[in-house]
Amino acid sequence: MPVSTPLCPQRLTIEHLTSRWGVLVLIRLLEGTHRFTELRRAIAAMESVGEVTEKMLGQTLHSLERDGLVHRDAKPVVPPHVEYSLTDLGHEAAVQIRALARWTDEHRERVERARREYDAGRAGV
Repeated sequence: MPVSTPLCPQRLTIEHLTSRWGVLVLIRLLEGTHRFTELRRAIAAMESVGEVTEKMLGQTLHSLERDGLVHRDAKPVVPPHVEYSLTDLGHEAAVQIRALARWTDEHRERVERARREYDAGRAGV
């Protein structure tokens, strides 16, 4: 089924990969294994992204784990010790997502200029 078909399975994976928090989780996990709170802090430290709630981060990690992109390692200790890392498939996807993120950063000014030009042209309509 092509990705343009509303019910295709790839579409859900694309949504998980390119969601606001999915992108940031994947890029951060490229740096290595993180515990939940470390990952949350690392995301919050990124420029102008805001703070991800525990619930949202948990949902994002769960979706990425279900898709086979993130590995969850729960150590049998008290208090619980859970670490998250990328699977081989997740690493491959994260490299692609990081490349897209870099591209958007490198071309931000051109996109912003295009938006201004578009908006100026629409203002007279």
